[in-house]
Amino acid sequence: MVEKKNEVLEWVKALGFALLILFIVRTFLITPIVVEGASMNTTLHDQDRMVVTKFGEPERFDIVVFHANAEQDYIKRVIGLPGDRIEYKDDTLFINGKAYNEPFLDKQKENIKGDLTKSFKLENTAVGQSTVPEGHLFLMGDNRRNSTDSREIGAIPIDEVVGTTKVVYFPFKDIRIIED
Repeated sequence: MVEKKNEVLEWVKALGFALLILFIVRTFLITPIVVEGASMNTTLHDQDRMVVTKFGEPERFDIVVFHANAEQDYIKRVIGLPGDRIEYKDDTLFINGKAYNEPFLDKQKENIKGDLTKSFKLENTAVGQSTVPEGHLFLMGDNRRNSTDSREIGAIPIDEVVGTTKVVYFPFKDIRIIED
């Protein structure tokens, strides 16, 4: 009888330890997310399931998940870092006056007529100033014609960023690592 109690106690300890490790990993290291909507097409698709890593600072062109409001998280691409001047002119991204190539948009541009990204200057967006504020990011969806992003909602505080994501793990036929 004592031997059975010890065995049960060992199983309870092992299960408790496993749950503690799961809690720590999910809270501080990685978490799953589901892409909702078309704002990141053609890079990501509605209902793609991804892994979000919660460590490290986001870098330019990383895909990030952030708290858009109390109920929703959004997934977008980092375009501008604190202090950057952002402008789109003739469907070309300029950061601090330098033109940048965005190869992740090439597939999308093949399938449209006209500009994918309409021309704008940062100060004419919801950010309302000429540079990305300190402690904030300027984020855009890859589906530039159909994305609610920093152009409409303003610069996103870095502390609202949940983490970065590059790994699609479902649907199984679409498992991949997203390259910048």
